[in-house]
Amino acid sequence: MKGYIKTQVGNVSIDTEVIAQYAGSVAVECFGIVGMASVNVTDGIVKLLKNGVSIKTVCDNLISSVKYKVEEFTGLDIEKINIYVEGVRVID
Repeated sequence: MKGYIKTQVGNVSIDTEVIAQYAGSVAVECFGIVGMASVNVTDGIVKLLKNGVSIKTVCDNLISSVKYKVEEFTGLDIEKINIYVEGVRVID
């Protein structure tokens, strides 16, 4: 899934690695996310969540934030975002 932007001077192609890295940087800025783990750049997996926050709420916020920012950045329509919670950090 490459992104294409048409401009007055030609077309711009956005590589999937760029889109994945941008989505990952947006994800770690979301409230409740304290870390990411990944097999490779395109398979970012949310790893840790702050204590006392609803996982569903954090995931909903993450999905809407990443969807909005990636669509704004690339001009693509994002159909789906998958989140895999690997662990929860408990802070005493």
